Amino acid sequence: MFGLGEYFFWIVVFAIVVVLVGSAIRILIEYERGVVFRLGRYSGIKGPGLRFLIPIVDRMVKVSMRTVAMDVPPQDIITRDNVSIKVNAVLYFRVVHPDKALIEVEDFLYATSQLAQTSLRSILGQVELDDLLSRRDKINLQLQELLDRQTDPWGVKISNVEIKHVDLPAEMQRAMARQAEAERERRSKVIHAEGELQASQTLANAAANISAESGALQLRFLQTLTEIASEKNSTILFPMPIDLFKPFIKKHMQSDKEQ
Repeated sequence: MFGLGEYFFWIVVFAIVVVLVGSAIRILIEYERGVVFRLGRYSGIKGPGLRFLIPIVDRMVKVSMRTVAMDVPPQDIITRDNVSIKVNAVLYFRVVHPDKALIEVEDFLYATSQLAQTSLRSILGQVELDDLLSRRDKINLQLQELLDRQTDPWGVKISNVEIKHVDLPAEMQRAMARQAEAERERRSKVIHAEGELQASQTLANAAANISAESGALQLRFLQTLTEIASEKNSTILFPMPIDLFKPFIKKHMQSDKEQ
């Protein structure tokens, strides 16, 4: 029979063994990597699955390898043409070197967020408002290349940067609305003028063709009379061109001469 003191001793030993075994076993999910430090020095990277560590000697830090979508808070920016705007964006990145993400920077998530905010102000401060609104894809690419180059020593890969919303001042919105309305009116006038030009050219061609044929004008006149007569039964005063009577007049004059 064990005494009370010896029984308590074995309980403590068993608890210590359980704790040591529990600290020596780690399970990593497929998207996780474990960075192992042995006595404070970098030892290696563990992949997913069941992993064993040396109790007390080894310490493992888990790092997620999944893509992170991070919102960049709205930033007050003055564009190159001195327009004050608020711009926010979204940043997509992931860790490709988990050892660098822990060793080279204290908190890679916080550091990446701060770097994205400063880069957003730096890049957009060099462009004009019209370029920001019309060439957003090019600006997104510039931001992505800049951030990817600066986060590469941290083992972070920037896959994409997208500007989400550009908040314009109220007076700028009204000015842009007036500009858009003036542009639409200008296009309307140009289209109307082009239509008038084409119509005049077509009428000129038709007049040239009719004048080239002596009987074309007479046929057109008779066709017009037929169309008018078929629509309404009313009295219409229509000017009669003298050219229609010239053949009859000539024939009458010839007959008088013969007599």
